[in-house]
Amino acid sequence: MAMSESDTRIKAYFSEPKPWRAELATLRAILRDTPLTEEFKWRSPCYCFENANIVTLWRLKDCCALGFFKGVLLEDREGILIAPGENSQSMRKVEFTGLAEITGLETVLKDYIGEAIELEKAGLKVSFSKHAPEFPGELIDRLDEDPEFRTAFEALTPGRQRGYVLHFSQAKQSATRISRIAKCAPRILEGKGLHDR
Repeated sequence: MAMSESDTRIKAYFSEPKPWRAELATLRAILRDTPLTEEFKWRSPCYCFENANIVTLWRLKDCCALGFFKGVLLEDREGILIAPGENSQSMRKVEFTGLAEITGLETVLKDYIGEAIELEKAGLKVSFSKHAPEFPGELIDRLDEDPEFRTAFEALTPGRQRGYVLHFSQAKQSATRISRIAKCAPRILEGKGLHDR
């Protein structure tokens, strides 16, 4: 595996005395035994095949996880993949709360990683739902009032637009939605998604 050992962010990620350190190191060792390259994206190690994102590692509050970017396309013969959120169309993850779970699934994980690489080689794509979430009125108002903001928002990828719309819509009160839009406006004007660095 081609590794980005010189990337201090990757070194820090695996050496920080934070939860799931041993579990993430074990998952990393499994990934080292594949043809994937290691990069650092979205504040986590990301494993790629010919510049395409295949899997990522996550340190979560209650567990750590191995996330497959096109996980919805995997056969999931063992029934271990779950969607990270109710709006996840492509990503699927496997959660772990102990080393024994990881070592017990090592062969299965390698098979899933191999299948994910083969899907990428075959050029398979995820069919995303064309149903766009409804824009909250506060966002429509901002788009109508601010042409620069509208241009920047419309220039975002559909996925980034969707992420913002969902984030804004989840607020129950209008004042909170307005506040969220104002807080995110500088990122939108920079062409960044909600979770981009």
